[in-house]
Amino acid sequence: MDIQTIGVVGAGQMGNGIAHVLALAGYDVKMNDIKQDAIDKAMETIRKNMERQVSREKITAEERDAALGRISSTLTLTDLGPSDLIIEAATERETIKTAIFEDLVPHLAPHTILSSNTSSISITRLASRTDRPEKFMGFHFMNPVPVMQLVELIRGIATDEPTYKACAAVVERLGKTASSAEDFPAFIVNRILMPMINEAVYVLYEGVGNVKSIDMAMKLGANHPMGPLELADFIGLDTCLAIMNVLHDGLADTKYRPCPLLTKYVEAGWLGRKTQRGFYDYRGEEPVPTR
Repeated sequence: MDIQTIGVVGAGQMGNGIAHVLALAGYDVKMNDIKQDAIDKAMETIRKNMERQVSREKITAEERDAALGRISSTLTLTDLGPSDLIIEAATERETIKTAIFEDLVPHLAPHTILSSNTSSISITRLASRTDRPEKFMGFHFMNPVPVMQLVELIRGIATDEPTYKACAAVVERLGKTASSAEDFPAFIVNRILMPMINEAVYVLYEGVGNVKSIDMAMKLGANHPMGPLELADFIGLDTCLAIMNVLHDGLADTKYRPCPLLTKYVEAGWLGRKTQRGFYDYRGEEPVPTR
């Protein structure tokens, strides 16, 4: 099918990034959130990020203005129903995601493809809560969406070939690269990345090194652009913990047991950059390690 209109559920970090790249690629985008201030913040973020692209001559001012004009918003989830494709980008909690899909189903057009930006949850299980498992896919963007080139496409057990091809065509139109992953916990990127981050937290927990030395070791010793604890703060420690729990529960292997220190940070509400404290404290002019 020829996808032209796309609904995005969630106006957070991932949702606004997805809306940003879709609009620049020429799609008409309707972004939904439950709070108006979240939508307002998302639109301001999109404007700022597009301004940065203009200043760096990545896009023209005319392209920016046209893209912004293609984005509309709504507080009513069911307004997304007529879209050709819907990308759910809500928080990484399965109960919330399934509730969203169950609310959407009665209002969908017959041809609408449903997808989830989940970074770890079973696509087959999410699809089973809808009336169209054959038209359901995992559509996993990397963060930050306007910068990162990869999109993981994950088929559920019932996903049909036309649905896969339609989503792959969207990725191609975005100028990104699709990686096809099987529907196993955390797929490819996070199956590899999150255990590394979790192991870095164990290294901190066991006193092998402090925050600064762990991040410096991986940046200078493994040529990583960000240290694992810095990256965890960027992703969100609650998201890291949620993915580790999915891996631990789904694969029943103790090597995926979340580090108790990661759990403690999340319980404290120290979730990283979005709360101004995580493995670093971001409330001053420069980030300061918290351990």
